[in-house]
Amino acid sequence: MIFTETKLAGAYIIDVKRIEDERGFFGRSYCKDEFKEYNLNTNAVQSNLSSNKKKGTLRGMHMQKHPFEESKLVRCTRGSIYDVIVDMRESSPTYKQWIGVELTADSFRMLYVPEGFAHGFITLEDNTDVAYQVTEFYTPGFEQCYRWDDPAFGIVWPITPEVISPKDQEHELLSDDLAKNLNNSF
Repeated sequence: MIFTETKLAGAYIIDVKRIEDERGFFGRSYCKDEFKEYNLNTNAVQSNLSSNKKKGTLRGMHMQKHPFEESKLVRCTRGSIYDVIVDMRESSPTYKQWIGVELTADSFRMLYVPEGFAHGFITLEDNTDVAYQVTEFYTPGFEQCYRWDDPAFGIVWPITPEVISPKDQEHELLSDDLAKNLNNSF
């Protein structure tokens, strides 16, 4: 595998190193030893699938809070997505910064999302499927969600979202959430 660290420390784009011949190619999509070399979490406990009927389906921005933070290894298995992560580690020099990576079924490219990052994506084609491994079980009550269009992040999506769940549309803006926390501290 070929690991390329992004501008957000700990987040990697991972490409399959292909051994090709007349049949096609062989490559690894996961290797515990190689992940350890880059100090990436290797404790995958769950594999999730997301099937999306329509181009412009947006899911996100999601993460889990302490003590159930999770890392994710995301790959598009049919169609294509624009995958986005936001660094939500308050002590990080890249706090609230984001990156977006196009993942396609044809490229086999993956995105490693470390703990402390919000994650979301928009489908670029109809009938797009996404598979991801996570290092923590889904834990109700420990979800942390952010608005996909929060000006605090300034994410530039490549297309206009057409399908968003009511839940993802209703998340508070980060500035609203911060104001609420300040008011509750007095």
